[in-house]
Amino acid sequence: MRQVTRHRHFWPLTVAVTTIAVTMGSFPAYASWAQQFHGGVASTVKAAAPIDESKPHSHNDAATKNSVSRAPQSAGTDDPTTFTQAISGTSSVAAQRNEPDPRLVPTASAAPRATVPQDRYAMAGGCYALQSAATGKWVVPQGGEYTAKGAAISDAVPFHFQATDLGSYLLYGPGKTFLSANLLTRPSAHGSPSTWSDWTVTQAGSAFTLTLPKHHISLGTGFGGALVNGTAARFTLRTTTGCASWPEVEVGVTGQPFAGATPFQEVRGYLDAHTHGMAFEFLGGDVHCGRPWHPYGVTYALKDCPDHTLTAGSGALVENFLKGGTIEPHDTVGWPSFKDWPAPESLTHEGTYYKWLERSWRGGQRILVNLLVENNQLCTVYPLKHNSCNDMDSIRLQASDMRAFERYIDAQNGGPGKGWYRIVTDPFQARKAINEGKLAVVMGIETSVLFGCSSKLDQAQCTTADIDRQLDEVHDLGVRQMELVNKFDNALSGVAGDTGTAAVLINAANFLETGSFWDMRKCADGTAPEVHDKDQLAPPTLAQEQDALFGAIAGLFIPIKLPLYASGPHCNARGLTSLGDHTIEEMAKRKMLFDPDHMSVVARSASLDLTEKLGYPGVVSSHSWSTPDAYPRIYKAGGVITPYAGDSAGFVEKWRKHLTWADPRYYFGFGYGADINGLGAQGDPRGADAPNQVTYPFKGLGGVTIDKQVSGTRTYDINVDGVAHYGLYPDWIEDLRKQGGQAIVDDMARGSEAYLETWERAVGVSNDACRDSKVLKKVSVLTSLKAGTSVKDVLLKAGQPHSRLATKFTYCAKSSAGKKVTRTVTFSSAGKVTKVA
Repeated sequence: MRQVTRHRHFWPLTVAVTTIAVTMGSFPAYASWAQQFHGGVASTVKAAAPIDESKPHSHNDAATKNSVSRAPQSAGTDDPTTFTQAISGTSSVAAQRNEPDPRLVPTASAAPRATVPQDRYAMAGGCYALQSAATGKWVVPQGGEYTAKGAAISDAVPFHFQATDLGSYLLYGPGKTFLSANLLTRPSAHGSPSTWSDWTVTQAGSAFTLTLPKHHISLGTGFGGALVNGTAARFTLRTTTGCASWPEVEVGVTGQPFAGATPFQEVRGYLDAHTHGMAFEFLGGDVHCGRPWHPYGVTYALKDCPDHTLTAGSGALVENFLKGGTIEPHDTVGWPSFKDWPAPESLTHEGTYYKWLERSWRGGQRILVNLLVENNQLCTVYPLKHNSCNDMDSIRLQASDMRAFERYIDAQNGGPGKGWYRIVTDPFQARKAINEGKLAVVMGIETSVLFGCSSKLDQAQCTTADIDRQLDEVHDLGVRQMELVNKFDNALSGVAGDTGTAAVLINAANFLETGSFWDMRKCADGTAPEVHDKDQLAPPTLAQEQDALFGAIAGLFIPIKLPLYASGPHCNARGLTSLGDHTIEEMAKRKMLFDPDHMSVVARSASLDLTEKLGYPGVVSSHSWSTPDAYPRIYKAGGVITPYAGDSAGFVEKWRKHLTWADPRYYFGFGYGADINGLGAQGDPRGADAPNQVTYPFKGLGGVTIDKQVSGTRTYDINVDGVAHYGLYPDWIEDLRKQGGQAIVDDMARGSEAYLETWERAVGVSNDACRDSKVLKKVSVLTSLKAGTSVKDVLLKAGQPHSRLATKFTYCAKSSAGKKVTRTVTFSSAGKVTKVA
């Protein structure tokens, strides 16, 4: 935990605010100029409005963010699906929905809190009185200090134990004060938390000691029982009443989360394959405002950035730029009022606070892919920062943060492994976690200069040995899903590029990183209108308008003049390099999932050629940055696709399109890529007057009851607020049901299983032979399974079963006569084979 000092931001803020004041005047001119080529940002979009896939796409443009593909498109990227194939895909998914569902059971309710905590983790969230183990006297207030001289527990100070980490607590007392130490005075009540009030609790027999390891101080007792800084005294704890209420976001979901009937059965649960939960660290750590947790609670976690606060929101430079270059002040108060943020279009404010994430899990989500993200050049040019801008340094930091976040949630729930957020590294761990009723979290990477593999004037800045070494490193960190590029061309691949107001900034940064701009050329004749890379700015009608653009970019700290491209549609000539080939091959060897999103069309096509040649099914397109030619190929390989979430109405249309691409040989489930905290807008509301609105409360997956979410004094309603934060995804899914019927929610509930089955195939488990006759095995493979064989070994030997219901797996196999037959493998509750019949 970094120590926060009062003056840390003073000089950087002074420079930034001065720069902002000088340059903001050029924003309207820039926005006006740029939008004549890209179209203004629409404020609303009709639910049934058709989406023109040939138009440029923007992260936060409501009129285009719901497209099937957010990626630029080029020659040969049109959808190859025939009418017959589309009917086959849609029909096969409908048939799968009619197959038996796995039995879901409620998780066990938490045991009542014991009067005496059983270990150093058990007091989290409890109200306790402290008693001196030596004298039996209770700790009571004495002026602003404390002393152990109370005769009865009714005299004692009631402390709320708020966990800051595993075994560490703030002791929150009456009057909203904190028991704090001091070098010069006795421990006393302070009005704000600090490292002087973050106590590490250690069990000492039937009692506990409290220490401040950072300050080498222990809580002791002195003359007359006074609490002092001294030799650690032993205290017993007893539950009591009268504690001050700890400020916290409400979840708004009642009922126990669901689990599976066995640890190894088919799972149910919603899938988000693309979110940036640790983005508070990227771009130097001062662009993103707020964080998903803070040891000292919500009042510290959900605060606006200092540069926003000093300028009443007008200094939110990056956010305003992404909104189109206009100056839009906002209310900078986060907790408890949340007047202006979080919001669907607020791209630099925290959206994944842990209680919001908990709501999504309780509402039915069971897989989260958290992508570690960085952009070194945008980080470098932004004047406020306290973290390294090196992509890989940032990746390491965010990976460490994920582990700290997991510990924090464990701490709130009673100890190591007891939290609902579980980082997993293989599909078998993930299935077990989900069937225990928890959220399986997969670590991934989406960054621009992966492994330091930049390209400087077309010269690669890494070698195959560099790639192999760092693949091993990130694999050891826990990374299992990865993209090769994000915003810049690199030594592995060309990128799709960006469009709209952000494109000029990112293309300039591409020049700073590589020494060249995106090599966007007019696509070849015959290119399908929906298949190309991101369209760039063409020459303006008036020469002086060009100066306004360059003035705005100069004001954004990048003194680079951008090229003006020929008229579109545009295609990046840079494709997949030999180093890119090597990276994908080595990912496959390590059983890591490859995401081709953000690649140029030519690079993505080559990458899929390679995975097909390798016979590698571990392909995931996570947030609509691939193209219509690629989606059928990914499904055909046995991969999984999760479109960018966007607006609910647009997502329903994407789902309908993806049904036509489904491959009948594979299990189908559907997910989404929220891209929250990743500078991607969230779903807008359909509006207060929209038909068939979500009504509260409603029933969620597993039978839980979901009511409106309350954060501080703000109550959120999906009908009017949209997906303002991550906790509203269960509400968004209910909005999908209102528009797409139960079928879309059924497919979404199967999303986690679809992801796990793709991941299983990536680690060497063959496909379901009942759906895919080409992988039929001899029946002797099943009948030779020995009693006591584990589930994992059965899967690796026999492949994926057609059904996994409770303790029974059903397989198709080939008899000695060559006929297809079915066999059932039965397991014990511990996951060991007991019978094959």
